Amino acid sequence: MPELTEKVSGLIITYNEEQNIREVLGCFDFCDEIIVIDSFSTDHTVEIANTYPNVKVIQHKFEDFTKQRNLALDAANNDWVLFLDGDERITPLLRKEIIDELNKPVSQQKDAYYFYRKFFFANKPINYSGTQSDKNFRLFRKSKARYISGKKVHETLEVNGSIGILKNKLFHYSVSSYESYKQKMIHYGVLKGQELALKGKKFSRITQYSKTAFKFFKAYILRLGIADGKEGYQLSYLQSLSVYETYESLKKEQI
Repeated sequence: MPELTEKVSGLIITYNEEQNIREVLGCFDFCDEIIVIDSFSTDHTVEIANTYPNVKVIQHKFEDFTKQRNLALDAANNDWVLFLDGDERITPLLRKEIIDELNKPVSQQKDAYYFYRKFFFANKPINYSGTQSDKNFRLFRKSKARYISGKKVHETLEVNGSIGILKNKLFHYSVSSYESYKQKMIHYGVLKGQELALKGKKFSRITQYSKTAFKFFKAYILRLGIADGKEGYQLSYLQSLSVYETYESLKKEQI
């Protein structure tokens, strides 16, 4: 592996990630520091992370994803940061591409890089269901970017600079089982509903049902979830369930 000329901070937010933490920390092997923002895990996540010499664990009560991510940015000593989720993995080709990109002259570097992600459902690769265009910022200069406040879930990075896209995909093992992904989608829906309430949105049963139905139609038909077989149907259903729960959460916030 070529030597990296830039110093990079590896960042991750965690809650009960003992099944993932070793593998994801291994993806930061070219980073000179790793910052873990943990929401008081009740499993062995923190214990495992503390066995790594260049890992700093900061425990902070979870309020929303944006606040946790910005806390990690504030704790990083380096300008370049690599931000991963617990269920994401860097392939050898992507690792080489990251290092090659950061070893370029500054004038040829971008300030933030999108990573396309390859989605897996219980270790089965998913090709459609809306995942084919899935990309997120994962490598960027923290001096040029910040997560937008007010977003409780599906946090958005605002970049004040140039943007690039890496060609090698990040592997995203988001679904370990149907039930765990269902709980994740419900949790995201609850947070999104709270976010909408803070923005002054009003609950509407018509909106709830129409948006839920369209989400399923979009994922399963328009985004070709039908081509992913049983998993495509399940993913499309759970995505639409998240929308339904968003409006259930919004309704509760207005009671």
